[in-house]
Amino acid sequence: MIVVTGATGNVGRPLTQALADAGEQVTAVSRHAAAVPDGVRHVSADLADPAGLALALDGAKALFVLLSGDLHAPDARPTDIIDLAASCGVRRVVLLSSQGVVTRPLGPTRVAMRGVEDALRESGLDWAVLRPGGFASNAFAWVESIRTRGAAAAPFGDVGVPVVDPADIAEVAAACLLDARHDGGVYELTGPEVITPRQQVAAIAAALGSSVRFHELTRDEAKAGMIRAVPPELADDTLDIIAAPNPAELRISPDVERVLGRAPIPFSGWVERNIAAFR
Repeated sequence: MIVVTGATGNVGRPLTQALADAGEQVTAVSRHAAAVPDGVRHVSADLADPAGLALALDGAKALFVLLSGDLHAPDARPTDIIDLAASCGVRRVVLLSSQGVVTRPLGPTRVAMRGVEDALRESGLDWAVLRPGGFASNAFAWVESIRTRGAAAAPFGDVGVPVVDPADIAEVAAACLLDARHDGGVYELTGPEVITPRQQVAAIAAALGSSVRFHELTRDEAKAGMIRAVPPELADDTLDIIAAPNPAELRISPDVERVLGRAPIPFSGWVERNIAAFR
């Protein structure tokens, strides 16, 4: 049995479906009750209280770990999840980490995430680490403003990074959970092209067949919106990257293609699959 945390999110949902389609027994973990694919067990648990995961981990052979925003807070103890997995008899863990662990190693949330990676390496378990850059699905933040006002706002409108489709992350995660050849692998996951927020909005507008105005936020305005959902430290670390990505953060990684045997999905592909949300 494979346990997927964050199972109702942009990565966890397609990962749960992919594992179920592969014939695996799957337990989907999220904080609240949620619809899951036929045959999938759902367990409500909060990763901020790892002991609550014990029921989900009973009988599990593998675990996908996705840390929610509050687990990046200074007083969080996300390494407890690795310890619990080992004590429950889990044999393989796939961790969704962050590209920033290596490109911005001194950021507070990056230091904490590196600690989780190190705990996993030292656990004695089989493991793989996924380090995605920016997510294409962050564009969902524009759904309401595009639908109601025909407008989208973001900071640093003409600064781009190679955002990755969460469907690619999910497919790579499934491969790592199912195939021992990926044990000990560390995969940097990006999209196939550098794309700016202004270009992302233009791609959505083209798919809609209507104009969408772009408004550039100041850094302070952007942070004020972000800290409604994530700790200030994580907001600052993220804004540092998207304000001035370094060469490593602009690099197009070959790892999606290396694992999946195909090129990563471009932002336009993500838009095509999700355009109904913006109508």
